[in-house]
Amino acid sequence: MTKTIRSQFDHEIGGLVEGCTILEKRTVIPPAPAERRRGIYEYVVDVPPAPVKSAAKKHAPARATAPERGSFTRSTPEDRAGVVRRLPSR
Repeated sequence: MTKTIRSQFDHEIGGLVEGCTILEKRTVIPPAPAERRRGIYEYVVDVPPAPVKSAAKKHAPARATAPERGSFTRSTPEDRAGVVRRLPSR
């Protein structure tokens, strides 16, 4: 599968951009060194296939990672999935 990526950086065909192999390169806006402006390049890249997720994970219960009732385990920021804000000392 292929997709198109735009970038300000000049790469060569066969190189890597965002983890994908470059197949084609096109200059959208040429660079202008006098104006200190980079060029804009458009790359057609070959996207590697995405890994297939196993079917066993889909049927697992949603509460399997929750602690037992009455265990009183302190939760971590990853468990709460929120932003931890630090208040300055007074």
